[in-house]
Amino acid sequence: MNPLKRLENELKNCVKCGACRAHCPIFSAVGREPVSARGKIALARAALSGQLSLDARTREVMSKCLLCGRCVEKCANDVPTDLIVLAAREALASKKGITLFHRLAGFLLRNRALLSGGASLASLFGPLLFRKVPATSGLRLRFPLPFIGNQRSFTKIASKPFLARHPEIIHGAPGRPRIVYFVGCMTNFLYPEIGEAAVTLLKSLGCTVIIPKNQQCCGFPALSGGDLDTFRELAERNLAALEKHQADYIMTACASCGGAFHRMYPRILGERFPELAERFQALAEKAVDASVLLQKLGLNPDRSVAPLEKVTYHDPCHLRSRGIIHQPRELLRAVPGLSLVEMSKADSCCGLGGTFTVHHYGTSMAINSGKTAAIKSTGAQTVVTGCPGCMLQISDGLQQAGSRARVRHTLEILARNISKKSP
Repeated sequence: MNPLKRLENELKNCVKCGACRAHCPIFSAVGREPVSARGKIALARAALSGQLSLDARTREVMSKCLLCGRCVEKCANDVPTDLIVLAAREALASKKGITLFHRLAGFLLRNRALLSGGASLASLFGPLLFRKVPATSGLRLRFPLPFIGNQRSFTKIASKPFLARHPEIIHGAPGRPRIVYFVGCMTNFLYPEIGEAAVTLLKSLGCTVIIPKNQQCCGFPALSGGDLDTFRELAERNLAALEKHQADYIMTACASCGGAFHRMYPRILGERFPELAERFQALAEKAVDASVLLQKLGLNPDRSVAPLEKVTYHDPCHLRSRGIIHQPRELLRAVPGLSLVEMSKADSCCGLGGTFTVHHYGTSMAINSGKTAAIKSTGAQTVVTGCPGCMLQISDGLQQAGSRARVRHTLEILARNISKKSP
């Protein structure tokens, strides 16, 4: 069955009002009707009815979506444009084949040992591949690489992935919650300090921390390229890894991973494969973002004297779309010595969009320029956010703009001010 057929009723719900255009970051940057949500829905309708062929031009248009969910939130008829775009990409992949980039990505994601080995080699030979960006802690490729180029800035690849740093189970105090921590690829390979902060915070609350060794990528990169087979395979592996442990919560500290658990697993895989629906729904109900969980568990920062620091907060799209807006801010405001200054349009997309930035780096950074300007106008020393992907994108923009502002995960800020005593 054509994947778009499953969303036929939702496609009909679009009344072509065009309200989505005012909220679409891509349309704001490109200014062409086909890239708006209304335009993509019109193309999807035409493709489903046979009036339009699924060709290279259609693929190009459908690739120009950040999956930020802003159009879905603002649609009066609740048209799930993100799911429609993903269905169109799946249909294109079925007819035209998966792109070379997504074939390579899918292969690496399915072979975690190979991915880990590649990351270790990249870390070892980092000085040959990367050069330090002057006056910053970022890195830049010495020469262009396929799909990457050499313009963007990177963080250093971890010499030892986070999953290799701790035992699978870190026992806490009797009677305290048992937390399964879903780490995510970027924390594992690029930002292990986020994982260390998560462990510090959960241990301070007396929780038992479970870090399944056989957890996989959430699969979002594969899904974004229409590779449903890889997405399903990774999702089922994660189900097996996470269900194996009795836990009160499954914690994510990556907005995109949380979005996959809460929306993509139940809506795409659960509806497509009924035999898995109940398990995916149970996972969605148990999964919780770190900021929500820490607030629920009563995290209180250490009241010892802390240095004054001005910070600003960026809302990741996959937290904003789930209504997780106030919790991280309330946690940050409770930290002594921290002054939280709101930037303009803090909930606007930073332009990463997962693999979008690989195919459309220029547009990605054009969208990001507004975020960079908003951050600089606050005068904040540190930008805080709840998504490692956003961290990478925002750091890139700031470094290219010559800003010295640092980018940190919410958990990093909280962990450095938390009491080490268990309750």
